Amino acid sequence: MKVLWVFAHPERRSLNGSLRDAGVRALEAAGHEVRQSDLYAMSWKAVADGGDFADTEPGARLTYAASSFRAFKGGSQMADVAAEQEKLMWADAVLIQFPLWWFSVPAILKGWLDRVLAAGWAYRVTDPANPKRSLRYGEGNLRGRRGMLIVTTGATAASLGPRGVAGDIDDLLFPVNYGVFWYTGMSALRPHLIHSANHVREDDYARLEAELVARLAILATDAPIPYRAQNGGDYDDDLVLKAAPGGEAAGLTATRLRPQS
Repeated sequence: MKVLWVFAHPERRSLNGSLRDAGVRALEAAGHEVRQSDLYAMSWKAVADGGDFADTEPGARLTYAASSFRAFKGGSQMADVAAEQEKLMWADAVLIQFPLWWFSVPAILKGWLDRVLAAGWAYRVTDPANPKRSLRYGEGNLRGRRGMLIVTTGATAASLGPRGVAGDIDDLLFPVNYGVFWYTGMSALRPHLIHSANHVREDDYARLEAELVARLAILATDAPIPYRAQNGGDYDDDLVLKAAPGGEAAGLTATRLRPQS
């Protein structure tokens, strides 16, 4: 497999850094090709603004999506954005690793998503079968790829469970698993989680590295989260989930998962 590893942690000597290094070594030892986007090491520009577009006129009103679409279609994207898109198109699997900060991704990673997932390329991709719709939610330019999150949290597994005080981790990661991976066409795998990371000792690193390596060994075969496809028949013409026999489906979990067999 061709694997893109997107790393969003400021310290390579951290637990996250050790996990990344062990994971890359294991993938390469197994014969996979690996490319990396180490966002802090790259000094990635996180702010999405008019500076992303060569044709932005001083003082002109910026509509970011429209400018992004125009730059992609016209071949005038910033070089750093185009380079990351090339990596994504090259990859069979995309691993995004980050510490959970304030119930979300670090700002530098959010900026990577904002800038790289350009209009006309990752979204606003016209469905040739229905020009009034876009190809998204299981379709789109990144279809056929697998995506997996590797996430460290400061909270315990119990407190990030379905009844935990911090909320269910599946809901907290929904914006990336569903709103990035699935939206752009990638199949989202269950995230690999390392909880209570602030209390991990260095003598725990080897065990945690081994657990990640074991997970990466099934990267190509692990079953993805069974999200509903936009055009799979589950939604009506207004893109509202159709009523299911036995009751009305509602809420995040009911909407995002296909019925289990």
